Amino acid sequence: MKVSVIGGGPGGLYFALLAKKAWPRWDITVYERNRPDDTFGFGVVFSDQTLDAFKAYDTVTYERIRRRFAYWGDVDVVYKGKVMRSGGNGFCGCSRNALLNILQDRGRELGVQMRFQREVEGLEEFADSDLVVVADGINSRIREKYKDHFQPSVDLRPNKFTWLGSTKPLDAFKYFFQETPEGIILAHCYQYEPDRSTWVIETDEQTWKNFGFDKLSEAEMLPVIEKVFAEQLDGHSLIVNRSLWRNFPTITNRTWVKGNAVLVGDAKATAHFSIGSGTKLAMEDAISLFNALRSKESVGQALANYDTARREEVEKTQHAANVSLAWFEHMKRYWEMEPVQFAFGVMSRSKQITWENLELRDPGFIKEIHRWFAKKVAEQGFAIDLKNPPVPMFTPFRLRDLVIENRVVVSPMDQYSAVDGVPGDWHFVHLGSRAVGGAGLVYVEMTCPSPEGRISPGDTGLWNETQRDAFKRIVDFAHANSKAKLCMQLGHSGRKGSTQLGWERMDHPLERGNWPVVSASPIPYYEGVSQVPLELDRKGMDRIVKDFERSARYADQAGFDMLEIHMAHGYLLASFISPLTNQRSDEYGGSIENRMRFPLAVWRACRAVWPQEKPMSVRISATDWVPGGLTGEDLMATVRMLKAEGCDMIDCSTGQTVPHQRPVYGRMYQAPFSDWVRNEIGIATMTVGAVTTPDQVNTLLASGKADLVALARPHLANPYFTLQASAWYQQMGQHWPPQYLSGRDQAFRNAPRERAEQTELRIKSRPASHEVKDSMAKKVA
Repeated sequence: MKVSVIGGGPGGLYFALLAKKAWPRWDITVYERNRPDDTFGFGVVFSDQTLDAFKAYDTVTYERIRRRFAYWGDVDVVYKGKVMRSGGNGFCGCSRNALLNILQDRGRELGVQMRFQREVEGLEEFADSDLVVVADGINSRIREKYKDHFQPSVDLRPNKFTWLGSTKPLDAFKYFFQETPEGIILAHCYQYEPDRSTWVIETDEQTWKNFGFDKLSEAEMLPVIEKVFAEQLDGHSLIVNRSLWRNFPTITNRTWVKGNAVLVGDAKATAHFSIGSGTKLAMEDAISLFNALRSKESVGQALANYDTARREEVEKTQHAANVSLAWFEHMKRYWEMEPVQFAFGVMSRSKQITWENLELRDPGFIKEIHRWFAKKVAEQGFAIDLKNPPVPMFTPFRLRDLVIENRVVVSPMDQYSAVDGVPGDWHFVHLGSRAVGGAGLVYVEMTCPSPEGRISPGDTGLWNETQRDAFKRIVDFAHANSKAKLCMQLGHSGRKGSTQLGWERMDHPLERGNWPVVSASPIPYYEGVSQVPLELDRKGMDRIVKDFERSARYADQAGFDMLEIHMAHGYLLASFISPLTNQRSDEYGGSIENRMRFPLAVWRACRAVWPQEKPMSVRISATDWVPGGLTGEDLMATVRMLKAEGCDMIDCSTGQTVPHQRPVYGRMYQAPFSDWVRNEIGIATMTVGAVTTPDQVNTLLASGKADLVALARPHLANPYFTLQASAWYQQMGQHWPPQYLSGRDQAFRNAPRERAEQTELRIKSRPASHEVKDSMAKKVA
């Protein structure tokens, strides 16, 4: 086989040497536009897992890299004069130039040919090649020339950054956060060889302009940055190497393959430097492509397999990188946090590192956060044992006069099992068992204020006393047999009503027995399938406001502790808020203030009849996940209006406004919106969405992303989620029904052993290269 590799960076070189090692008879040539010793940047970063992969695929390369790298296990967050250190993080830094020399030398030993200072303009130059590996970097000429085929997407992020070096030695990865008259500026710093460290300087565009960096040359900007970080540099200088200020481009491609050519590395996809993944991704791409070719299938099939198999892992890494970079783009949002919480937010920002990950790495770091969180709760007037404090999920929370025992919430989940809107035995068992299961707050499914406001014939309603009394039976049981508080969620289905049950064809019209539906505008949910809703007029609005008001009174009479108004998921009130579903030209359309008129009228009517000592919340869709839908400005304006009207908490959900939405899923994927609302507006929030473990609950709370955490599907599978978590964390303060006390005692006895066994397994499963930590750390020191 004849193989041409375009680009002599780490990805291209590593693939070339792996392929030549496996297939010595292959004719492999690397074409690089620069000279052999040209390199831009300073150090590169690898995790323990990546090092282990290198060891598995070519021991010679691994050993040469290992001898050159600087290993660190500690991460320091330096913020407002305080240093917060988290240990047990396995990473190494290596000079980029040294890495390229190692890969070049190893490639030559194996017989890889290299052509430096060779520009490549197009794939036609390699018409006689069986395989062309395109590894020409972030500014790939090949990707750009054939962009109609690869269909790249480039998202230029708003923050400015530049790569610098220094002679300053470092004993840990350092985040230096500095507040200056010009604004907040950050240095990401790590050592990569003796007396050499990388300094990536990052800030927002306004701060960048305030410093005058937009007008300064490399030489002129250096003394400015050295002055900002004078204490941290401790007399050492900064070094430039084409250190231009840039905006990070997040790059994706619809396909990575064109005939016998394939993209790898930054030409294929980029991941933000804040998770140290650029070189790692490129070299792991090389491994994945190599494995695809080992399948002995045709080149075309191998490349197709590579595109499919590798894409999931790359997209997962990109998602983590995007979440991480967003945290740094919003540093101002967290600037009033106390140092310990700020540091935890930095460490857990990408959602890949959680409470228990950090506890395994550095128990002392988590212990400090643990005590700090409990102390903050105690300062609110709660009796907290600060010598043996509860983890965040088992601390109480207050909204008005309502005290919720813990931070775990059972999400509202439609059961489609009511008859004429009346909750029956199914609802009694469903809600009662989750209350007994220990959750602090249990939501009832979205309950409708009128028959025509239902989603389906199986929805619960609250428009008559029979329904009220059926709910009261459930509430009374929960109050008598648990410490759970119950929340009634009221909502009107709007254009998504008169549809089939959830386990039938969700959001599709009933086959018979339909009732008319209404919305902000006459736009059907499914064009040509769903009913065309009537555009709600002022008379209809007044009638629905009265319906909500009546339901709120019934909810109070039934004994509910809290009331939520559903303004999300494309239902009636949400249809007024989103520009995708509200195309009115009257005073209820246009600006976000106009679009909120009707939802606020419903809110005011309910708040007026709901007891003042009881809290009320609103569920919102923070985004529609569709271009042209709700904007960030809409979100902030909506929440500000609700807060001004006395809303106590925002229940942050997303989407479900239109069927062609494109959500970005992932663990805790809606938490960033809760974080945004809570820390920008200063209102309590609840997050929901792909939260599955107690560990994630603690992470979200400790990092300040939410005040309450709602779980849906985990509670369907396990009503006793919270009781089991109390045993896991040895939280004896959690209420267990007396009928279950023998089970509690056994659970509390077994949990420490189970936890110790799991911890031991996790330690054993850590990468083997982690074992070099001590010796390498000493070498760096």
